[in-house]
Amino acid sequence: MSMAAHPGTASSTRGMVRIPGGTFLMGTADFYPEERPVHPVTVDGFWMDAHPVTVAEFRRFVKATGYVTVAERALDPADYPDADPAALVPGALVFRMTPGPVDLDDWRQWWSYAPDACWRRPLGSDSTLNGRQLHPVTQVAYEDAAAYAAWAGKGLPTEAEWEFAARGGLESAVFPWGDEFAPKGRRMANTWHGAFPWQYLQAGKARSTPGTTPVRTYPSNGYGLYDVAGNVWEWTCDYFTPRHRDPAPKACCAPRNPRVDHQAENPAGADRFPRRVIKGGSHLCAPNYCLRYRPAARQGQSEDSATCHLGFRCVLR
Repeated sequence: MSMAAHPGTASSTRGMVRIPGGTFLMGTADFYPEERPVHPVTVDGFWMDAHPVTVAEFRRFVKATGYVTVAERALDPADYPDADPAALVPGALVFRMTPGPVDLDDWRQWWSYAPDACWRRPLGSDSTLNGRQLHPVTQVAYEDAAAYAAWAGKGLPTEAEWEFAARGGLESAVFPWGDEFAPKGRRMANTWHGAFPWQYLQAGKARSTPGTTPVRTYPSNGYGLYDVAGNVWEWTCDYFTPRHRDPAPKACCAPRNPRVDHQAENPAGADRFPRRVIKGGSHLCAPNYCLRYRPAARQGQSEDSATCHLGFRCVLR
């Protein structure tokens, strides 16, 4: 399959937003340990997709290249030595609401491996892409996101680039739009309302199930970026570390365009697959479980992971 850049896209900024360079305070000391310490970082200017890559855009990539995603491929038993070989069939993780409150320390209560789940069938074999063309593509592993970016003549953002862009010019604000979650009662992002993982509310009333929404459904941030909070988590190219680096001893020495691009720096080396940083939270993030729909929020995600709440967007440097 050819992975050459799509004609005309290698230098095209159509559908992208110009992010000015600058110095900002990365991280926060107010929420989860992995977001600390707060430290100054400088990034150069770059272009970023205005919204996550959509189903329609990813479909064009697959049609042009014949690309087969990780979730669609046969699994190698050597990669999963503790698994039942009979269970090693192509598929991905799908969220299922629980009938009532459960132990929030056991993610297996609401996540299950669904055979045949992939970007074409994001919720399992009985699901389709009908009506989802403008939704973010999901069920894409890191390799899939990187392959799309290369085809488009772009790249995946570093964690620093992603966080700087998501802040939209608001220094140290909690959310991309400010410090108040719902200013004047307005819902600003596709996040979980209710008690995760069993009660989902919409407009104050119970809804059958949560899910992604079309890109641009909610307001953009100060730079014109959509869905940098909620909807889907997004891959970055940085390997995950359990904390940020310490601040530079002098303000003049803030790191410029930092990135963690060596697996050796990943303390999760015991994992069979390395972990990359994902940013932005998703429609499954709730205050009682995962308040991570914030620019500073970060998690480590195994490179082989494909889930129904994980997507990506690209950058052009």
